[in-house]
Amino acid sequence: MIAVHRLAIHTITTKQWDLPTAVRKYCAAGVTGVGVWRQWLEGRTLAESKSLLDDHGLAAVSLVRGGFFPGISESERQAALDDNRRALDEAAAIGAPQVVLVCGAKPELSLATNRRQIADGIAACIDHAAALGVKLAIEPLHPMYADCRSAINTLGQCNDLIDQLGDAHVGIAADVYHIWWDPQLEAEIRRAGKRIIGFHVCDWLTPTTDFLNDRGLMGEGCIDIKGIRAMVEGAGFNGPIEVEIFSNRHWSRDPDEFFQDILTAYQEHVEIMDRRS
Repeated sequence: MIAVHRLAIHTITTKQWDLPTAVRKYCAAGVTGVGVWRQWLEGRTLAESKSLLDDHGLAAVSLVRGGFFPGISESERQAALDDNRRALDEAAAIGAPQVVLVCGAKPELSLATNRRQIADGIAACIDHAAALGVKLAIEPLHPMYADCRSAINTLGQCNDLIDQLGDAHVGIAADVYHIWWDPQLEAEIRRAGKRIIGFHVCDWLTPTTDFLNDRGLMGEGCIDIKGIRAMVEGAGFNGPIEVEIFSNRHWSRDPDEFFQDILTAYQEHVEIMDRRS
């Protein structure tokens, strides 16, 4: 068994496996955390999913995903709020401490309107999050997604938004794929401090052939993953490190071989040996 420390894996990463298969494989490899995508909860009750995790000694470190707050109509915006409240309920039921927010955007709306609706949407969910003891984790997405996936694109925007909303029940999920390019990264990580409640890793390939589904295993690309890890830990983050890889190339491989490569890549390109915990 490869030794891994603080490793959590998102179920979307091992897309070929359903939840029972994933937790069995993760457990056998010594992985102790899982980022649960909501699709993987389908087909059983939330209590059954929680028991499945518990029986394999796995902690749900995050539920993915909420967000997508902007809407053209009031009914669209209300539907998004209802769905986010359901996501918070689901997270609480499986023991996940946070719901990761892909905040959304509508190309028909201006960036300013999208961002205002995102702020309003998150604000409208805070009381529900507080009642459940689940945090809302804003994930800034690379600017290439600003048209239709998220108009929140930098850590600086996240910090500004949390300055407005308060940080008691709102934090940041920092994914190296989305933030590695930012010239203000180090300063904004310091500013964020313990607002960073999630840390996701993969790699940026050159060339990238699909901006959604061509992410690399850690070490396959150009991101200084250990350097960014050192920054977020220097700012106070000490939680699970979540592998989140969208890759048509890797999803087409033998899933067991891909999984072993994830473990090896994590040990070689994410682990900082003198900071094991």
